[in-house]
Amino acid sequence: MLRRTIQNSYQPVKPSTRQGGGKPASAPKKVIRGIDLFPAQTEKQTREVSHFAPFSPTVLKRGHTLSYVALFAFTAVLYARPAELYPSPLTASIALVFALLMLCFYVPTQLSLDGTLTARPREVNLVLLFCLAGFLSIPLALNRSVAWTEFSGPFIRCIVVFIAMVNIVRTKKRLKGLLFLALATGIWLSVGAINDYRLGLTTVEGYRVTGRGSGIFGNPNDMALFLVTVVPIAIALACDSRKLIGKLFFVASAIVMFIAIALTYSRGGFLGLVVALAFFAIRTNPRRRVAMLIGLGLIVAIFLAAVPGYGIRLVSIFFPSLDPVGSSDARRGELFRSIYIALRHPLLGVGMGNYAAEMSYRGQVTHNSYTQVAAEMGMAALYCYTMFVVAPLKKLGQIARETFGTRADSQFYYLAVGLQAALLAYMISSFFASVAYLWYVYYLVGYAVCLRRLYESETGREVVVQKPPKPSLANATSMFENNRGVATT
Repeated sequence: MLRRTIQNSYQPVKPSTRQGGGKPASAPKKVIRGIDLFPAQTEKQTREVSHFAPFSPTVLKRGHTLSYVALFAFTAVLYARPAELYPSPLTASIALVFALLMLCFYVPTQLSLDGTLTARPREVNLVLLFCLAGFLSIPLALNRSVAWTEFSGPFIRCIVVFIAMVNIVRTKKRLKGLLFLALATGIWLSVGAINDYRLGLTTVEGYRVTGRGSGIFGNPNDMALFLVTVVPIAIALACDSRKLIGKLFFVASAIVMFIAIALTYSRGGFLGLVVALAFFAIRTNPRRRVAMLIGLGLIVAIFLAAVPGYGIRLVSIFFPSLDPVGSSDARRGELFRSIYIALRHPLLGVGMGNYAAEMSYRGQVTHNSYTQVAAEMGMAALYCYTMFVVAPLKKLGQIARETFGTRADSQFYYLAVGLQAALLAYMISSFFASVAYLWYVYYLVGYAVCLRRLYESETGREVVVQKPPKPSLANATSMFENNRGVATT
């Protein structure tokens, strides 16, 4: 009787002749000793579980060569900042020249390739809504001139470059080219920081190395944030490298950047780095997660014991009196003040850049990207900003799960995990810095979206985040009764 039941459970299933929106064909049920291992699912649950939801495969046509050259040159100038090394009208305008060239090449090429100005993944929609929220906040800002200056400055350029990057980067070589450029910048910044420490140039608070120039790396906390997001990428490139010399180079680069982060004494940078390393270790070695966490904990403990000043600085997050210069207490005051302002102006905020200009106790920024957005642009903008960072995290996680079994031969697995770790590091570190309108996150999310589009183009299917089906009460009762029947038999 039992044998007949098993045989009847493996009847062939006729493929559905419907195309497009028809109901999915029902899968055969597998019954072992009266237990239904695959209970019936609703159509909604089936769509959630399936990788192959209705999807028009991503086809990345060849093109945008000149656009990519201009994008790469613009990014190199953005990182190197030649105007700070050699002030002149030429060096001050070279970034703008490359940006305009990129747009001149991008627009006609994009229209000829795809027939539209941009692809529309979720991240592009979110960043456009985020940009719209910033624009709408200008008329109601406390100081409209400050709001317009903040909106028309680096912020709008970040939006434009992000959208261009999503469409321009159409090959793995182009993506790795931008990643190598970020890595080279991280090495350059780290070597400079180590050399400053060697020469005794600890000019920030008397014991911290400074950043580079007056731009996105001018503050030691901002420089540490950038380095924290590059370290997991370097480790991912080391794991993905097929040659020993490549592995050694990337590992050495990560170590140099780790030392530079330590010399900045950045609290947010250190916490972000620990979270990123822990995440990377767990995701790449899930069977040894306990051992990896213990090992990482020992390394952190040894480091804090060797550099006791860093441990005291970290504890000052919770006990501001331990901070000798009082920066922790000031940051806490601005944090609570920015939360209060966000609750008082939930619709469109007080206007971009207006918190420091109009609402701060001491004329300072919020020192927190999330309250910066909430206080200056409103709660809807905060939702768009948060989802802009979280959405690629989920899709990268799905890519990592799909390629885990073939990670030794996959060019996507380690980069997916590395970019996840970099985004997590940004989320932690940006809790201590007002950087929502600056370049860091837009490049990170751009890398993630480009990697996903390359993966979808190669596999021919959309990356859909899986959700485990929730068994209904009827199915649970049926399984319980079947189990009772088996036990009785």
